[in-house]
Amino acid sequence: MSSSSSRSPSALAALTLAALGVVYGDIGTSPLYAFKEIFHAGHVEATPDNVLGVLSLIFWTLTVIVSLKYVLLILRADNNGEGGLIAMLALATHAVRERPRLRQALLAVGMFGTAIFYGDGVITPAISVLSAVEGLEVASEHLHPFVVPITLVVLTGLFAVQRFGTADIGRFFGPITLVWFITLVALGLPHLLGNPSVLAALNPAYAVGFWVQHKLVAFLALGAVVLCVTGGEALYADLGHFGKRPIRIAWYGLVMPSLVINYFGQGALVLADPEAIENPFYLLAPEWARLPLVFLATAATVIASQALITAAFSVTKQAIQMGLLPRMHIKHTSVKDTGQIYVPFVNWGLYAFIVLAVALFGTSSRLAAAYGIAVTLDMTITTVMTFFVIRYGWRYPLWLCLGATGFFFVIDVAFFASNMLKLVGGGWFPLAIGVGMFTLMTTWRRGRALVAERLRDDAIDLEGFLEAVFMSPPKRVPGTAVFLAAEQGLTPNALMHNLKHNKVLHEYNLFVSVQHHDVPWIGFDKRASMRPLGHDCWQVVLHFGFKNDPDVPEALQALKGRGVPLDDMDTSYFLSRDIVIPTLAQQGMAMWREKLFASMHRNASAAADFLNLPANRIVELGSKVEI
Repeated sequence: MSSSSSRSPSALAALTLAALGVVYGDIGTSPLYAFKEIFHAGHVEATPDNVLGVLSLIFWTLTVIVSLKYVLLILRADNNGEGGLIAMLALATHAVRERPRLRQALLAVGMFGTAIFYGDGVITPAISVLSAVEGLEVASEHLHPFVVPITLVVLTGLFAVQRFGTADIGRFFGPITLVWFITLVALGLPHLLGNPSVLAALNPAYAVGFWVQHKLVAFLALGAVVLCVTGGEALYADLGHFGKRPIRIAWYGLVMPSLVINYFGQGALVLADPEAIENPFYLLAPEWARLPLVFLATAATVIASQALITAAFSVTKQAIQMGLLPRMHIKHTSVKDTGQIYVPFVNWGLYAFIVLAVALFGTSSRLAAAYGIAVTLDMTITTVMTFFVIRYGWRYPLWLCLGATGFFFVIDVAFFASNMLKLVGGGWFPLAIGVGMFTLMTTWRRGRALVAERLRDDAIDLEGFLEAVFMSPPKRVPGTAVFLAAEQGLTPNALMHNLKHNKVLHEYNLFVSVQHHDVPWIGFDKRASMRPLGHDCWQVVLHFGFKNDPDVPEALQALKGRGVPLDDMDTSYFLSRDIVIPTLAQQGMAMWREKLFASMHRNASAAADFLNLPANRIVELGSKVEI
């Protein structure tokens, strides 16, 4: 990616517009529910002092968490231009690579952060779309019975179109979101100008005063205040798509001013009419504009949900590459953009849980009670990871690292502690999804390690095996054989089975191992390394980053001209399909986890599909592995 500073003004403007739709869709729709939920959740009276105190809390939360933490600090911690929790996890674990115990602890924390993201991915579309459709109740109270069915129809349509890709509808995201932010300003500004005294809330003394006066209620309210920064993680997660400059320009130039004007407009409205706290966002609009506003808000929340669904696909792909999840069927929906992918299992899994969330909670207020734990936990984990990156990766002085991250850590923990009070009221729901995903991830990772260990124990050194074979060489047949092996230097089971059953060896033989690295991209010039083993046999290692698409035939093309014939019609791919058998071996896992791993292993997408091997030139040979 070219640096942001080298882009032309028109390209920068186009990227900034695109970033509006993808990066800021979620945080841009938070005015629909955040302000009112602070009063509802904390049972706070809508008195003038309380309104100014809450507005001050919102303004300074946006400033500290988004403007300072994410836009200024976290965006600097890019992994070769890529962002997000997986990229941060890779950076942090690489920075402490010489401290194995600390590295394992960070890996576990990062995995839990990634797992909890899926809980967030369920609640966000549900609360966003539901809060938009609830505007129908403001237009007419007789429409209340239709809110949940319409929400489910909208969400069903959204998930149904995912398989076609977002390339075509994606180009409309930016302009619609731009209209949305202009609408936020148009709704809030008249009320703000009508009562400019509300601007006094820019003074942090009002936030402090609200806290001192109410204490416990203010602490409870923090759990709802965090709703105004939902989507803050998207700033970092989408860094690779847009670069730092467009994200920063969009935030400081449009997004934050629009949000502040709208929130302060809602505050001015409630100061004039405390009853308006029932739904201050929709009541900002004149009566004739409320129904059109529902349609625009629904479109904006669909876009916000789309961004999160796309992120879920991307995170899943990265987690698979890093060995945290089993292989899944991944469909590329764009010939131009490799980031445009569709993962059917994740799509319909998210949809099932979102439908359950909407049916279970029924209103955005109840969903708000379930929201926040996942968001604040991810924010805290990101802060912790940042400390290790800037301390051990960037080698900054300890006092500076503690000062830079400690300030944000205290704030993150305060928000998290407040949200933990929601645990019984609904916070258990996204947490249960996160714990479930974490169990799957840890089981998969440990199971793969056990399988690799068992295969290593039973394996034969490749060079020694080939020496023995060529002492009395088998019949050689024309063509090239590519044997896929989990580890270099070990004899693939497929080779032994082929010699045992077919009693032949190809004229040319490549023993290929695929390695995934904790960097996002590895270029074609560094994709393949090769070592001759004699007798027209070679040991080959292919290198992929966690955002590269593993394509073995394409990667092997780098070996052309180095004495290896790779004619498409004369090349066969041999690989083992291991069947995992759970046992009561003491060094393994609990039996239920071994059975879970065996099921995940059995249902994982075929290695041939994942590595993009040509279906008509694959030879699979099975073997059983006991763990």
